Amino acid sequence: MALPRTVHRPAIVSRAQWRADETKRDRHAHYAGGVRAVFIHHTDTPNGYDCADVPRTLRNLYTGQTRDRSWGDLGYNFLVDKCGTIYEGRAGGADRPVVGSHTLGFNQGTTGIAAIGTFGPGAPVPAAMEHAIAALAAWKLGLGGVDPAGKVRLTSTNGKSRYAKGTSAEFDAISGHRDGFATSCPGEALFARLPAIRTLAASLQGRSSPRILSGARLAAGPGSPRSGGE
Repeated sequence: MALPRTVHRPAIVSRAQWRADETKRDRHAHYAGGVRAVFIHHTDTPNGYDCADVPRTLRNLYTGQTRDRSWGDLGYNFLVDKCGTIYEGRAGGADRPVVGSHTLGFNQGTTGIAAIGTFGPGAPVPAAMEHAIAALAAWKLGLGGVDPAGKVRLTSTNGKSRYAKGTSAEFDAISGHRDGFATSCPGEALFARLPAIRTLAASLQGRSSPRILSGARLAAGPGSPRSGGE
């Protein structure tokens, strides 16, 4: 088994702090055996927001994903704004391997991090956001000893993903939503920044070389949430 890499936990704004209405979500969270990979998303919402208004944006996203998409909770495990503030998304414990509804077919054993905004071609990706995503990924992957600049093998649980159900495929430990599902998410601009985010996250773990971690080493826990996309 890979040994954990001790990385400082970044500051995370809790659900209580952004005033999530806990009556809207499923009562029970679901857990995997650990986090093997991170999928990066964007929320496809306007970029011209004031960071002070982000809690309201989160509440709107929360309503849409529970009421309109029936995902049982926010699909993303975490969200990051352009000022570099990290927010707890899906309930169940920021330090635990909570199964989200962010990447259809690959929710088990992964964490979904959504950049708040839209990052299509030419859109600037704020440095503070990029750094916060890297710090969060380094911490979450470090809990299971996963190299952010390495490769992992994941097994599809849904044939509507890019891979037939039961198919094992190799991914970057920090991948984009589009790597696992047919979508433009997280946008061309943010997707192009993933190599730099991997490098920074690996450096925050004190690493110098990537390696491959087999998905078989971390078995999924009981239960399965509703699957989601963007």
